[in-house]
Amino acid sequence: MQIVQILQNQKFSFSFEFFPPKDAKASEQLFQTIRALVSLQPSYVSVTYGAGGSARELTHNLVVKIRKETNLTVVSHLTCVGARQNEILHVLKTYKASGIENVMALRGDPPQGQSFFVAPEGGFRYAAELVSFIKKFFPDMGIGVAGYPEGHPETPNRLKEMEFLKAKVDAGADYICTQLFFDNHVFYDFCERCEIAGISVPIIAGIMPITSIKGMRRIAELSAGTNFPARLLKALSRAENNDYVEKVGIHWATEQVRDLIDNDVKGVHFYTLNRSKATLRIYDALGITSSARLNL
Repeated sequence: MQIVQILQNQKFSFSFEFFPPKDAKASEQLFQTIRALVSLQPSYVSVTYGAGGSARELTHNLVVKIRKETNLTVVSHLTCVGARQNEILHVLKTYKASGIENVMALRGDPPQGQSFFVAPEGGFRYAAELVSFIKKFFPDMGIGVAGYPEGHPETPNRLKEMEFLKAKVDAGADYICTQLFFDNHVFYDFCERCEIAGISVPIIAGIMPITSIKGMRRIAELSAGTNFPARLLKALSRAENNDYVEKVGIHWATEQVRDLIDNDVKGVHFYTLNRSKATLRIYDALGITSSARLNL
């Protein structure tokens, strides 16, 4: 089933994101996480996508494994990085043959060691071009695209940023999933700016609970421009150990999700980092069960 159909049929959606394991140990850990989270009956799950042939193969293998061994709807990330059009077409044909009906179309970050994205020969410069390509050859494929509530690090012009986002939607994207944020007001402002720009597709909020100070610093490095509210930093500064940091991070994310539900947001996408503990605790704190979700 396409994600847009799921969003139409459910008042509120919960979804989880995983990344491909790099070895047997990580693979087993991931499937323990997936087994733990299956009981939460997510609306769908997604798998991130790396540049380069081996990383793409890991993503494909994981997506197909989830598709075959669970009843989960799965979304595979697809990027423009290091891929010619014929290579992307081959990936899409493989997904179609495997019963994968949804992709997240992204330009992708520059490969390690490169400061700026450079389109490969015979490839795409922008995510909107990738979306158009997918729609041309696979009109029935569901397509999600990324949104940046706090701005894209390479597009300081916020007006231009919305133009780029609208171009992705106009090219055929069905929904938007945002990058992580810790201040819901930023997300609500982003949704209003989308409305002003004429963007009417569903917008899903990306949430990542902080579970360690090291993890928070990593988020700050990878997600340039992410705002950590002073109240959150103050609570974390009182932490005596990582157990307390994790409690603060989970509580903060829980209150974010509670507020998003109260404000009728279409869905929440959890960046799980291939672990289930934080997500399970958020569900438990909110009292969310499969039957309770019907009344959200």
